[in-house]
Amino acid sequence: MDLSLSLSSPPNLHFSLTKSLSFSTRFHKPLPFFTNFTSNSQIYSIITGYQPIKAQSSNQNNTPIDTADAAADDDDGFIFEDVPHLTNFLPDLPTYPNPLKYSQAYAIVKNTFVSPEDVLAQQIVVQKGSPRGVHFRRAGPREKVYFKPEEVRACIVTCGGLCPGINTVIREIVCGLNYMYGVSNILGIEGGYRGFYSKNTMELNPKVVNDIHKRGGTILQTSRGGHDTNKIVDNIQDRGINQVYIIGGDGTQKGAAAIFKEVEKRRLPVAVAGIPKTIDNDIAVIDKSFGFDTAVEEAQRAINAAHVEVESVENGVGIVKLMGRYSGFIAMFATLASRDVDCCLIPESPFYLEGQGGLFEFVQRRLKENGHMVIVLAEGAGQEYVSQSVNAPEEKDASGNKLLLDVGLWLTQQIKDHFTTVKKMAINMKYIDPTYMIRAVPSNAYDNIYCTLLAQSAVHGAMAGYSGFTVGPVNSRHAYIPIERVTEATNVVKLTDRMWARLLASTNQPIFLDRHE
Repeated sequence: MDLSLSLSSPPNLHFSLTKSLSFSTRFHKPLPFFTNFTSNSQIYSIITGYQPIKAQSSNQNNTPIDTADAAADDDDGFIFEDVPHLTNFLPDLPTYPNPLKYSQAYAIVKNTFVSPEDVLAQQIVVQKGSPRGVHFRRAGPREKVYFKPEEVRACIVTCGGLCPGINTVIREIVCGLNYMYGVSNILGIEGGYRGFYSKNTMELNPKVVNDIHKRGGTILQTSRGGHDTNKIVDNIQDRGINQVYIIGGDGTQKGAAAIFKEVEKRRLPVAVAGIPKTIDNDIAVIDKSFGFDTAVEEAQRAINAAHVEVESVENGVGIVKLMGRYSGFIAMFATLASRDVDCCLIPESPFYLEGQGGLFEFVQRRLKENGHMVIVLAEGAGQEYVSQSVNAPEEKDASGNKLLLDVGLWLTQQIKDHFTTVKKMAINMKYIDPTYMIRAVPSNAYDNIYCTLLAQSAVHGAMAGYSGFTVGPVNSRHAYIPIERVTEATNVVKLTDRMWARLLASTNQPIFLDRHE
């Protein structure tokens, strides 16, 4: 089957839909896609805002054969979620040859440019006869660009908490713009979103960012909150910025979406590209967030230290608290990688302390068997117990995230009190909290490569005129994803998936749930 498609659609349907709904974020005009609406897919489009796209068959001459009639009876469920393009609201933008056409680096590449028909499937495992599902536009360089390199004035901003790899992303955006496209006018916005209207900037070039990937943190500084969309876009407009690269997590990406909407409203030729960042790996759609592998690797040091401590004393119990506000991916992967962990507690899996099958009973059994044990605890686990214990009011940070109580110290004290007062048993508690140490380290080799791919994909997308998008790997291939798709839900550990089952089999810990639950 050939994914050669065209934008033709029934005139009456096109008129009725465009009168009531705007699908400007779903298509851009250079894409030769045929949109086939059956009665079911029309309803689906109106409810979800996503446009299903029907592939065409081709004959031996590769001439597309219109299958619109057959599609009405045989819809394979192909859904294409496109990202906005500047030509959606600026249809007369001129195009220019991509400078990569003359690049020595790309001269030996068989296919330098990504085909406009290339898409990536969100679900790689499907059953025979099931719908093909959601697809995203493949990332990469395009044959035509919508910016002259000498007219580009780009800016980069980092927001939210620290994460290994931020400096690498900054470096590779700067180097990608300069080395691949010849862009020399690049600004760094200092201090997060607030930096846009506090006028804090620094000039960026390959020399300035040459070795920043060897350092943790962000050379641009960061902050939470402070998002005033109108002020930010006013500043973008006043400075003549036409490419904005925004590195940050869920709240930051929502801010990026708001900035794009205001840019679109003002009809400004500004490409807004998001690079998703979270150490917790809780961003939806993409395979993995940058810095996650480094975090898991660094967590091993803390777990190893805890294991050495507890096996060197009698009845040693070590608790290692790792990051994971709503998602326990770091704790789960670090536990699987370590093999020295006896129990892993994450926000997605409720646990209880007392009674049959509870944590106290398991700790006692493990101490009897091995003489020591190690517990890995995600920071978001057991927060309801801590809140009840200290009667603390719920507070939020500047980004709107709930401020977490220290579940590690709480659990340490609970275990110590139980075995000292109830069991009359002396235990040696060791508590390690490496969370800020993990956040502050430079990225490892894998994350450095991953950050390079993210940055270059963002640069290619912005130069090609896409906007209001974020980048990330979908089934190991990089894609352009509508920003709202990565902010509409949080990626969490699924207790019904095999990965959690592998962890339970590895630690042999209680599941803290009955079969019905």
